[in-house]
Amino acid sequence: MLVLITGATGFVGSHVVDYLLAATDWQLAGVSRSLRHADNLTANARFRLHTADLNEPASIEEVVGDLKPDAVIHLAGQPLEPVSWRDPAATFRLNVIGQINLFEAMLKTGTKPRTVVGGSALIYGLVKDEENPITEDQPPRPTSPYAVSKLAADYLGYQYWISRDLPVMRMRPFNQIGPRQSPEFAVAGFARQIAQIEAGLTEPVLRVGNLAAARDVTDVRDAAAAYRLALESGRGGEPYNIGSGQAHTMDALLQQLLSLSRADIRVAQDPARLRPVDLPRIVCDGSKLRRETGWQPAISIGVSLQDTLDYWRGRTAKAS
Repeated sequence: MLVLITGATGFVGSHVVDYLLAATDWQLAGVSRSLRHADNLTANARFRLHTADLNEPASIEEVVGDLKPDAVIHLAGQPLEPVSWRDPAATFRLNVIGQINLFEAMLKTGTKPRTVVGGSALIYGLVKDEENPITEDQPPRPTSPYAVSKLAADYLGYQYWISRDLPVMRMRPFNQIGPRQSPEFAVAGFARQIAQIEAGLTEPVLRVGNLAAARDVTDVRDAAAAYRLALESGRGGEPYNIGSGQAHTMDALLQQLLSLSRADIRVAQDPARLRPVDLPRIVCDGSKLRRETGWQPAISIGVSLQDTLDYWRGRTAKAS
């Protein structure tokens, strides 16, 4: 089986490639706009990387037409909520128009591969505390341009299933953490700051946003397993939450990271890191994914945090 992975050099995509190479005998093809983060990928004869831009229809049509993949895991896009506030139009071009171009390329080249779309639980937006844990039936109330773009992409997956018979599974991961994540995200940002402080590159002050927020956190490598299982066992048109069912405050995650550090670090709030809308608590109900695919998270929070910190220690050592 040949599986095409868009966004293969990104945070989630690179872990999906690693997982599928280790756990299956599938042939893999990756798509990325550039080779800038190709060093994230494991060298393997079963994987080939192609450059293509989802916002250039001819570019993605050529790749899809040449490969005619049996399955697609679509992870390309603009992943940062703060960036969406600065440039909503670019976010929509990448996350919505780019996905349309991918789907149209499949139809124009005569392929209807089973397709998993990597979405976001941020589509649920303003969730009342009594609505936790959140099921797939939760009404969406998105609060950022990024969340609206992911909601549109999610619904496009449903629309192409209903109207064009394209078997699309719509994944809704809650917070994912792990090595290679952008420091724009809280846990990766904490880890990078700790690594820089340990290396003596910055003063021993770790700057944070809202530490009271509680989030459902899953290791990205467990999420990679969820994408594979959804591809194999998921139902076309259906949404699937990915999450642990437990919420951790940002402060608790930070304290665990600090306990792994060799440095004496002071924590200070940075107003620039506070979000316009930040909900107190978000918890995933992932029972549908578990019931239909057998997925279970296997990596503990402690291992995720240690691996994330070690990754940033390695990056910091190379850069200094």
